[in-house]
Amino acid sequence: MRPGKRFIVSSVSSDAHMWNLVFLQLLLEEHGAEVNNLGACVPDELIIDECISTRPDALILSTVNGHGHLDGLRLIRKIRSEPALEDLRVVIGGKLGVRGAENIVFAEELALNGFDAVFEAGSGIERFEEFLGALESGPSRARPALAPVGAAA
Repeated sequence: MRPGKRFIVSSVSSDAHMWNLVFLQLLLEEHGAEVNNLGACVPDELIIDECISTRPDALILSTVNGHGHLDGLRLIRKIRSEPALEDLRVVIGGKLGVRGAENIVFAEELALNGFDAVFEAGSGIERFEEFLGALESGPSRARPALAPVGAAA
């Protein structure tokens, strides 16, 4: 990834975990990116306001508590309703639900509602790094809507 890419990293509103955000921040910074880590339990409105004011290359949402599919769905609908954020790349990853390996069932709905990529906890970091590599292809979101990324093969 070219240096100079800007990211916002955050949890969903109900998720109090920080270690996953620190890991993502360090990973992105190792690739030369600038990272604004909003932290844990961030209200939807703060995430949206930060995205509008800083115009990152992507918003990276991480979830560990098992409610990612609920909070993520609500948040992506709000983001996609903001005209200023229609081209913002948004991804979510982590523990999307409490069903273990069956959490992958949430990926399609999240992608269909506007996430550019969805990573279930078991999909590994390689898929996320592939997403980062794809950011080199252009400044805006790829359309048409995509298949979920991170599905178990």
